[in-house]
Amino acid sequence: MSKKKSKKTDSNVIAVNRRARHDYFIEDTFEAGLSLEGWEAKSLRDGRGQLTEAYVHLRNGEAWLVGAHFSPLKTTSSHIKADPTRSRKLLLHRHELDRLTGAVERKGYALIPLDLHWHKGRAKLNVGLAKGKKQHDKRSSDKDRDWQRQKERILKH
Repeated sequence: MSKKKSKKTDSNVIAVNRRARHDYFIEDTFEAGLSLEGWEAKSLRDGRGQLTEAYVHLRNGEAWLVGAHFSPLKTTSSHIKADPTRSRKLLLHRHELDRLTGAVERKGYALIPLDLHWHKGRAKLNVGLAKGKKQHDKRSSDKDRDWQRQKERILKH
């Protein structure tokens, strides 16, 4: 029997951090689970998650997603006070956490949330181990992207 790998479709993706690949060189990616409250999972099902100003912070041997905005639904229960920008714990294996801690503290990398998606019914976050781009790096990557587009146009005709 062959195992089928699930591919990411547009219905699985909740939110994408578009600025991440523009501002950083992504060296490696990790898939982390999220520790969510009930209202957060419901709002993510409705597609109400944003990663634009979010970042990952390592504290006391744990990874935390800080600054992500999950806007609550109007139908959230009234006895719970919903905090849309609270810090959420990321669920990673110990060896992954140790590797990330070493890279961030010793080598000067940053942890950037790349996208938020569903995997087998659970919310997952792709975290990128990244180095910051300088202004000239951003310009050269824009130039390369434009050249690739031009090549595609030329080859198409």
